Amino acid sequence: MLSCTELTDNFRQHGCLCHKPEFHSITRRVNTDLSRRGFLAGATASASVFSALGLPTRADAQISPSASGSVVLTNLRLFDGKGSSLQDGLSLLVEGKQIKSVTSGNPAPPDGARVVDCGGRTVMPGLIDAHWHAMFAALPVQDLLAGDTGYVHLAAGAESERTLMRGFTTVRDLGGPVFALKQAIDSGMLPGPRIFPSGAMITASGGHGDLRALSDLPRFKGGALSNVEQTGGAAIVDSPDEVRLRVREQLLQGASQIKIVGGGGVSSPRSPIDLTTLSESELRAAVEVATDWNTFVTVHAYTPRTIQRAIAAGVRCVEHAHLMDDATAELMASRGIWLSIQPFLTDEDSVPLTGPSRVAQIQVFAGTDSAYKLAIKHGLKTAFGSDMLFSEAMAARQGIMLTHLTKWYSNSEILKMVTSKNAELLELSGPRNPYPGKLGILEDGALADLLVVDGNPLEDIELLADPERALVIIMKDGKIYKDTLSA
Repeated sequence: MLSCTELTDNFRQHGCLCHKPEFHSITRRVNTDLSRRGFLAGATASASVFSALGLPTRADAQISPSASGSVVLTNLRLFDGKGSSLQDGLSLLVEGKQIKSVTSGNPAPPDGARVVDCGGRTVMPGLIDAHWHAMFAALPVQDLLAGDTGYVHLAAGAESERTLMRGFTTVRDLGGPVFALKQAIDSGMLPGPRIFPSGAMITASGGHGDLRALSDLPRFKGGALSNVEQTGGAAIVDSPDEVRLRVREQLLQGASQIKIVGGGGVSSPRSPIDLTTLSESELRAAVEVATDWNTFVTVHAYTPRTIQRAIAAGVRCVEHAHLMDDATAELMASRGIWLSIQPFLTDEDSVPLTGPSRVAQIQVFAGTDSAYKLAIKHGLKTAFGSDMLFSEAMAARQGIMLTHLTKWYSNSEILKMVTSKNAELLELSGPRNPYPGKLGILEDGALADLLVVDGNPLEDIELLADPERALVIIMKDGKIYKDTLSA
């Protein structure tokens, strides 16, 4: 059961809650069982602690648009997500959830609109992280595997607010039971970014996502599911038919794209990074189902063999690829395959690892520079993702990871990558897109996700590594979640 010792200062200042009947009722719902459905329901039950007990949250303290639903930003310098310079002499009108207009001069605001003088600061689209794990970002792996279900979901909700406060208004979630968390955020129950969910990682026995205890072996078809499968973290498959079943289950729950684990990884000591763990027929089964659902498959893959097999099966995006060679990059370019890669450079960019995982980690660090250079050489469609895992301190480096890209790209190229280019990747989900509309750009009709930056990130990209100071306004879906200008 949850207790007052686990609550934040925000709760404590309202007195101990442990003996309230509402609290007991909610915690019983959260901890009913560790079945997959129970785990997903836990997110909503956990979030209801706030509203059922009448406690304030940061979401309650957010600054909402004026009564008319209109906000006018004036005296701004605009980075629209597509250009390479700032535009001056503009004003921006937000009505409801959309940008109504970006116009020259200072036209009269609509009646009742709230007018915000940006003081010559930069207005830019909200940031997009193309490789995020909302459920796994902030907690140590031992807590995720063996911790209380309610605690895991409460931690994910707290981290989602921190993600939004770093300026990331959208994330593409590449594995984890985030459907209920997404629902809580979308309904306004919790503050957080838009989530493009993949659901469970689809992995073969022995693949990177297979985090079963050895006591769960052997696996029998039709037998009991392991804990990692029950909680929706991964789906273990060992035939094309099993792939089809598990992929359809993720799409049924609302997955916008499918994440397939094609090979070994770093944080999986029993799945070495050189492995290729799914056959072409298994990969192709996932692609066929995703195609039938009018969306796409992205594959976790590091090595040339794993990447090339996935491309042959029809995947449209490769995650990681730090160990790819020139021929593989050329193949990706010829097929129009997206590269979603993370700029891992040193030990500062990852939690400490030991044994086989440490060896793989060093390989990835060593391969990062080559992979980015190959992407540039062959003109690959490249997305930015941070892939921060298992540490609140690491998750807080999300913006710092973005600044690592200066090793290969100009500031304008980086800003376009983390806004409009990442949005192009999200558009591959077609009708499975949970947020129809234009993201990553600021223009008439686009969704109203934007940041007001105290400075010019085209000149100083490091501003985005210090969001608490540099981001003075954060707006998502037309709602202002942070505003230090008014203060």
